[in-house]
Order: sequence, then structure tokens, then C-alpha cells
Amino acid sequence: MANQISTLSGKKIIILGGSSGLGLATAKAAAAEGAKVIIVSGNQQRIDQALPEGSEGYAADLSKEKNIAAFFETMGGFDHLVYTAAENLSLSAIHEMELDKAREFFTLRYWGAVAAVKYGASHIKPGGSINLTSGIASTRPGKGWALASSICGAMEGFVRAAAVELAPIRVNSVVPGVVRTNLWNSLSEADRDNLYKSVGDSLLVRRVGEAEDIAQAFLYLMKQQFGTGQNMVIDGGAVLV
Repeated sequence: MANQISTLSGKKIIILGGSSGLGLATAKAAAAEGAKVIIVSGNQQRIDQALPEGSEGYAADLSKEKNIAAFFETMGGFDHLVYTAAENLSLSAIHEMELDKAREFFTLRYWGAVAAVKYGASHIKPGGSINLTSGIASTRPGKGWALASSICGAMEGFVRAAAVELAPIRVNSVVPGVVRTNLWNSLSEADRDNLYKSVGDSLLVRRVGEAEDIAQAFLYLMKQQFGTGQNMVIDGGAVLV
């Protein structure tokens, strides 16, 4: 009988969007467990500053399909794929939405992930996994969240379909709530602090998430061997309050 939880020691893990935020926290946590981590990001300077010891880093514009295809051509076989690439969040009312700009938000968050699966799946070794990123905006949107909710909903549907099509590769996503990362840098410092306090005070765990909380969810999804097609909510209880 196979072990229910496998180890990451010696496993080759590719993290697209791994130089900051959720991706970097996941890279550090996986490296600490003995994984061989390769991070890809659009910012070479940030890669150089962030790279965990013993890891590799590559700069690539992940909004371009050809860049993602070229990267996977050079990588050979690997065990786990994690996609966390995203730009800063931007909220707007539906009647104020500029549709051309709205379409651009799908490019990195959604289509980049689809491209990573398209070109990366064939290189994943037996027992390996694909791990994408959604968000609770899909099920608990507020005013101004129509675009973010649409992207997250699309991602969760893609996870289920990809799990069926790519079986036995496991395909899952992590669905974070509000997490303290640079995705909120478009807000002023005061607005960010107010957001973290107001949201944190409302949650069942009485705080907003940290990137390290979400990293542990990605590690679990890589190590477990039975769950697939799942969108795992890690939100401090946000969808319940």
C-alpha cells in the first residue's frame, strides 16, 4: 500500500511566480524539506535576492505563451508544478470597468496558468502534481470584485477539467483569503493596514493570512497522493462569516 503522504525530499519542483509572495514562501518551505526548487519570475533582480539556497532561478515574462513553452522545453522531467504568478489587485465597479484592461488581467493570472499546464504537464513524473492558485473572490466577492471573482471562478473550473483530462496527474488549487503579500501594494500603506485590521478582526482566526500559511497548503497538495480536482480553501474562515 502506498504511503498516504509522500516526501518532497529530492523532488524537483517548478514554481512560476516564485520570487515573492505565495510563490516565494512555497519555494522556501519546499527547499527546507529537501526539494530541488526552480523558480521563474519576470524580475531577475528579485529572483537573485529571493532565491533559497540550493535553488535555481530564471527570468521570463509569464504573460507570453512562447516564453512558457520555451522554458519547459529546457527543463526535462520534474515532479511538481506550482503556479502563483499574479499582478497587483485592482478593484472596480462593473459600470466603470474598461473591458480591454479587464481582459489583460486574465493574461497572467489565468492564461499564464493554462499555458504552464499545457506545456508542463507532459514533463511531470509519475506521482507528480499541478497546483494552481485561485481566491475566495470566486465564492465570496464584495463590491468591485466582479473581475477577480470571474478569474477565480474560471481557474476553479479549469482545475476540475484538467484533473479529469490529465489523470493520473493530480491537479488542484489553493484558494486563499486575504493574505499579507505585495499583491495589495496598489493600496496606500494606511489603506492596507486598515484592510488587514478590519478583515482580520472579522475572521474566525482573528487575523489575516500570511504567505507561509498558504505555502503549507501547497506543500500538502504536493505531498498527498489521493486528492485531485479540488480547490482547497485556506481563508481563516472568511467564507463562513
